[in-house]
Amino acid sequence: MCDDELIPPQADMTEREWLRAGSEATAGGPPMRTTGRVPQWVNRRTLLGGAMAGAALAVLPSQAQAQAPAAAAPRLGGPGAFPFPEHPNGKGEFSVLITGDAGTGDEAQYAVAAAARDICQAERVGLAVGLGDNIYENGPESDDDSEFQDKFEKPNNGIDVPWLMLLGNHDCSGLIPGSGGDPSRGDREVAYAKTSRRWYMPSRYYSVPLPAADPLVEFFAIDTIPWSSYVAQLDPYYRWDGPYMREQRSWLDGALRASRARWKVVLSHHPYLNNGKHGSAGSYDGFEIGNYTSGVHLKDMYEKVVCGRADLILSGHDHTLQILEPTARTGGTRQVVCGASAKTEDGKAHFGHPAAWQNFSDHGFMVLKVSGARLTIDAYTVDVATRKATLQHRTRQTRPVAAAAPAHA
Repeated sequence: MCDDELIPPQADMTEREWLRAGSEATAGGPPMRTTGRVPQWVNRRTLLGGAMAGAALAVLPSQAQAQAPAAAAPRLGGPGAFPFPEHPNGKGEFSVLITGDAGTGDEAQYAVAAAARDICQAERVGLAVGLGDNIYENGPESDDDSEFQDKFEKPNNGIDVPWLMLLGNHDCSGLIPGSGGDPSRGDREVAYAKTSRRWYMPSRYYSVPLPAADPLVEFFAIDTIPWSSYVAQLDPYYRWDGPYMREQRSWLDGALRASRARWKVVLSHHPYLNNGKHGSAGSYDGFEIGNYTSGVHLKDMYEKVVCGRADLILSGHDHTLQILEPTARTGGTRQVVCGASAKTEDGKAHFGHPAAWQNFSDHGFMVLKVSGARLTIDAYTVDVATRKATLQHRTRQTRPVAAAAPAHA
């Protein structure tokens, strides 16, 4: 979705309001409300969605069966694929580069990648993450589209590690750029992993434990697009309550429960909480009606499956850098937004979720460092003109979120 088509964001609940609403519900008061409000206008996006729905129905393919998610070891991919790190680096850490919304192929993407390359060498990074919107504006046209080279391989040349890639709304668009209205297009990115040394996407959702034999940290990459598309999903397989989303939710619940890793990190394109323009799950872009756009079902999944079980949710979508604080609402899980690797926002916060640090103006990336003793998140901003990164903030976490899992999915 283009920035100039954003609906003005409506206020999400503050942490205090959320706690008060929960107390009222527990005490037999009114039901806990969702966030945002019902918009009283129709904008360009709504008109486009309605006008194109019939046309989209004719071109959306049907999915016959579910794709089984894949685990990490052994590393599968193109010839000479870069291997996953088997041991911590010389600093006793697994260091991971975090980028998001990078796939423009323009100068800003190249500048951020160049700056990140220097930091990767200094921090001995052995793994990287791309949090979706890998190929703007509509995703690849085939599994060997030249845009894979122009918007991923060439900019990231020299960052020679496996990249855990996941799908964004722009990777799965049909007739409307950024709509997320054709999830099947994401299969082209899964297929591309078979030929790339860097790009790792064995399935549309998957897990990666490091090290594989006795994991210290496990990453869970999920596909949030069908839950949060700007248009209704017309293929029954990808409906919000269709087989694909039910199977993915069940898989994530089971995978988090079964994980033996000390630290657990969920990778997603759409954030649970967010202080930027797009807002939080359940009220994305000011919507709270219907089964799509608002992300109401994604909100439910985060709250019932992820919060209180994963240590981090790393997301893109909003072109900002945010390290939010874990709270009672998140069950101790920390939300991080890192979507400024090629685009930026308007320079101001639109919501007030508690934050350790946030930036709404600059390009940048983050580095996650994992050891037995702590998780560390380093946030960098990048000067595009000089291609130099500046460390702006460091957050450390020394105790994993409680392992007890809720009995729901």
